[in-house]
Amino acid sequence: MSDDEFQALAPSLQNVIDQKSLQWVFVGGKGGVGKTTTSSSLAVQMAAARKSVLLISTDPAHNLSDAFGQKFNKDPTLVNGFDNLYCMEIDPTSSIQEMIESTDNSAMNSIMQDLAFAIPGVDEAMGFAEVMKLVKSMEYEVIIFDTAPTGHTLRFLSFPTVLEKALAKVSQLSGRFGPMMQQMSGMMGVNANHEDIFAKLESMRAVINEVNQQFQDPDKTTFVCVCISEFLSLYETERLVQELTNGNIDTHNIVVNQLLFPPKDSNCDQCQVRHKMQQKYLEQIFDLYEDFHVTLLPLLTTEVRGVDRLKAFSRLLLEPFQPPK
Repeated sequence: MSDDEFQALAPSLQNVIDQKSLQWVFVGGKGGVGKTTTSSSLAVQMAAARKSVLLISTDPAHNLSDAFGQKFNKDPTLVNGFDNLYCMEIDPTSSIQEMIESTDNSAMNSIMQDLAFAIPGVDEAMGFAEVMKLVKSMEYEVIIFDTAPTGHTLRFLSFPTVLEKALAKVSQLSGRFGPMMQQMSGMMGVNANHEDIFAKLESMRAVINEVNQQFQDPDKTTFVCVCISEFLSLYETERLVQELTNGNIDTHNIVVNQLLFPPKDSNCDQCQVRHKMQQKYLEQIFDLYEDFHVTLLPLLTTEVRGVDRLKAFSRLLLEPFQPPK
């Protein structure tokens, strides 16, 4: 690819704002690279271009409340100063506990549930499905996910398989022990309705399958990778891009955060050394991702907290940062 062609890809997230068909935007990367600041800033800009935007944090260490300076919980809350931007913070793993507690808690049903949930990942899959059911019932034009650090981000791709295993397990057990359990429950005077848990798993699987299909449609979903210009972060980003590609999830944006641009006459040795190191990895990022929009964000001297600072910082996602000469 020639330099002229390379310049054609704008170094900003304007392409995400302009893609009106987008319904789901994921923002992810290694811990501590500025995912929450990036997703919050993107949501601020998205709110200026769309009718309604929901920003969801699925990271157990919820930072959205800190970023906006406003308390959020598991219900969508309107962000102060906006009339169309909502935030919610959810812990996917806690949804499963609530679901278990809300079901008929007979001894037999508990046994069936324990057996079903013994399969690794079922709790996460169910939690994710609960969240998705909730989100799908809401009328938002675009939903932005501030995801947990990389390791957890792509688990949802394997959830349909996980739930199928759980379904097979429950089905096999109810076929084998169903008549005996019905008999015992009749004698004990309790209700062993294993069909209940079976139906629940089945409905969850249907939701996840449907949502995953949407996630694999590049017109509806894209993934923005956030990183910093260091070896470990670059390595993690490459792994994330590979996994997204294998999972058929569109990704063509990388945000490189916390870049240092010391003035030429600066006598800060650490700044100069760090700048040199960052430039080395930045060159590698440009080589690796020449068909990506690479957005460069500077390291600031203040924290990006509160709506006003987020609005100011969010402009850098659309207008490429010009380092001081």
